[in-house]
Amino acid sequence: MPASPDVANVPDALSPEPAKPPKSSDPTKSSKRTEDPPGSDEALRIVPRRHPGRWLSAAVALLVLAMVVNSVVRNERFQWNVVGDYFTTPAVLDGLVLTLWLTAAVMVLGFLIGTVFAVLRLSANPVLRAISWGYVWIFRSTPLLVQLLFWFNIGALYPTLGIGIPFGPEFLTFKTVNLFGASFTALVGLTLHEAAYAAEVVRGGILSVDAGQTEAAQSLGLSRWRVLRRIVVPQAMRSIVPTAGNMLIGTLKGTSIISVLAVQDLLYSVQLIYNRTYQVIPLLMVATLWYIAVTTVLSGGQFYVERYYARGAARELPPTPLQRLRRQADAVRGRAV
Repeated sequence: MPASPDVANVPDALSPEPAKPPKSSDPTKSSKRTEDPPGSDEALRIVPRRHPGRWLSAAVALLVLAMVVNSVVRNERFQWNVVGDYFTTPAVLDGLVLTLWLTAAVMVLGFLIGTVFAVLRLSANPVLRAISWGYVWIFRSTPLLVQLLFWFNIGALYPTLGIGIPFGPEFLTFKTVNLFGASFTALVGLTLHEAAYAAEVVRGGILSVDAGQTEAAQSLGLSRWRVLRRIVVPQAMRSIVPTAGNMLIGTLKGTSIISVLAVQDLLYSVQLIYNRTYQVIPLLMVATLWYIAVTTVLSGGQFYVERYYARGAARELPPTPLQRLRRQADAVRGRAV
């Protein structure tokens, strides 16, 4: 029986289509490249956004900075030759050493005492909490200069101090005039003032640690002292270090206030010199440059301490200044190539 013409004209769906030759991906082999139409996305050129205001403000800032630097460098009244002559004199260096020693001692003792008061503030004992709160309240409410003058004149209030049984015999007595000299008064006054602020810094760092960390450590049977020392404090250091670094720099500059007690720190040593030579401005510049140099070194140390305690909290540690310079150098080298 002959097939129907309609069925005969229908192509077989199962018959494979003739294979097409693969298109060449090499553009050099094509005889003619088709250009994108003018309205297509590929034909649009990406132009970075211009920021004329940013460049204008940067130019104005650089101009003002150049004017300030020029006025400082070329002003003969600064007497830079005198600054260079007195910058490394023995009297100035001795004052600098005393300033650095006093700063280090005050920070170490202040944070030791402050840590104790911070732990007492977080204690479950209401008496210890009240004592810690009262200490912080008194020493934060009184100006530092008033505290220094008070300790310097403690002999008028307590001519003698003794160690013994309360309301009983004293085993050891000594005169406060012989004990509270100018340097010791400065150390005591600055330390007690620093401890009040350090207590709040440490307390804030401890409170920043998640309570679940403490609960997990206590569930393992660790003692409260070990939990505080091995679990809480290492994590709290991430919050303590930045504020402690600012306090360190503030203490370094704050030691200049002890010049009212005739302690020969950096500032008082400079004052002794310009009271004799009447070269006030260049000698003040000597002290200023030393303060800037030491503060710069301390700021660099603070960066590396913060970077050390950031381990485990950040996925990637912030790059060091040397690493930044290497990346910038590689970027410039890549653009040049």
